Amino acid sequence: MRLLSNRYFVGSLSAVFALGFLGLLGWAGKAWNDSRLPGSFNAMDMGVLDYGGGRPQNHGRHPQVGVDKITGPREGKADFRIMLTAAETPDAWAFNGSVPGPEIRVRQGDLVEVTLVNKDIDEGVTIHWHGVDVPNAEDGVAGVTQNAVMPGEDYRYRFNADQLGTFWYHSHQVSSKQVRRGLYGAFVIVAREPPPPNAIDETAIIHDFDGKPALNDQRGVERRRVEPGTPVRLRIVNSNGSPERVTLIGVPFRVVGIDGTDVNRPTPIEGRTIELGGGARYDLAFTMPEVAVRLGVVDGRAAYSFSADGTTDLQPPPRLPVFDPSSYGEPRESVFGGRAFDRHFVMRIGKKIGFMDGRPGRHWSVNGKIFPDTPMYVVTEGDFVKMRIVNDTGAVHPMHLHGHHALVLTRNGEPTTGSPWWVDTLNVLPDEQYEIAFQADNPGLWMDHCHNLPHAADGLTMHLMYEGVSTPFRIGGKGENHPE
Repeated sequence: MRLLSNRYFVGSLSAVFALGFLGLLGWAGKAWNDSRLPGSFNAMDMGVLDYGGGRPQNHGRHPQVGVDKITGPREGKADFRIMLTAAETPDAWAFNGSVPGPEIRVRQGDLVEVTLVNKDIDEGVTIHWHGVDVPNAEDGVAGVTQNAVMPGEDYRYRFNADQLGTFWYHSHQVSSKQVRRGLYGAFVIVAREPPPPNAIDETAIIHDFDGKPALNDQRGVERRRVEPGTPVRLRIVNSNGSPERVTLIGVPFRVVGIDGTDVNRPTPIEGRTIELGGGARYDLAFTMPEVAVRLGVVDGRAAYSFSADGTTDLQPPPRLPVFDPSSYGEPRESVFGGRAFDRHFVMRIGKKIGFMDGRPGRHWSVNGKIFPDTPMYVVTEGDFVKMRIVNDTGAVHPMHLHGHHALVLTRNGEPTTGSPWWVDTLNVLPDEQYEIAFQADNPGLWMDHCHNLPHAADGLTMHLMYEGVSTPFRIGGKGENHPE
């Protein structure tokens, strides 16, 4: 009897394990199937609707406005017009045959017209105006605001350059690949008043070529002759996905702009490293002294050396403390001062074991969900919005919200105390958290994603959706729209 009991127990235990294993297989199969993306899909059909504590306002009572109708001015003579041709070159993909592409420099208030021509990029191209709060149809995101421009096709962007500062442009079709291969350039909006006749105002884009950082196309030291007393403004753009650091030595300097927004009453600093997250921009200004000045990329050879004789250079400095924008400059009243917020959102970035589009692994997650179940943040035009961003991972995430600039309120629970710190790309370090605020004043369907573009391609992508707005475009499918 005891032998029979033991056999019965072992058999029962085996049956339980077998049923459990079959159940696990069934769960895994369902999770795998549920994670698979369709051949094409509308971005608005994906994600978990998050109203941030507010209530839906439309309820289907009013017709939807398509993002393709939210355009810049269609009529009127453009103040600035350029054609950008995307094409393969022997060493890269390029706009108008150069990497970076041509710098576009316009005056504040100009009506800008850019015609994109795709000569031979088989997978298609677009142009996204990074940091420029354009009307939604001009945002250049394949499958969200337009279809990718295929070989032999062209597309026209028109918008008013209402902001003032340093921005950049890049393809937002397979962007994790196309930006790296060279489809990017600087976009600068300057004041209508002319600068002093002897002033130097230059842009330097940091970009990795074969793993080595360059300033524009310069991978070594470029020496410049500059007369003492000359006002100099250097506009630094990080086109890479990972943070980049630069040093400016030989002279006290001011940080006069961050992400295309002027800093209020900046003061001279020196002995600081400037850290730029992926996609971010910093404007540095100084008056040329009698001695040499050096702008250099940390851990790289690329540098600009300025001197009165055009030959003198300085040695790279030792490690310097990193500049902190949260306490720099002087405070100034903002539009958010003392008012209640209409929406409160949370973006908690983590890692989760599961499936993404049928691929098993430990994937990026937002609020515990893996793409395409990441949040769809829903707002109504005019809302004042607060968002808490929490990075629970060991990676750096430069979070980029299209179509808006956000005011940084707190970092790790501590309020910012300096000049209003406005960003469109916020570099969130491991275990950091921020509170930011913005006004929902630019209707559309906007990407909100990590600008470490491989992270975005691997699922660290969300959208900000205005009620009453829809998109006719589809990601994937016949049009082969692949924004990341």
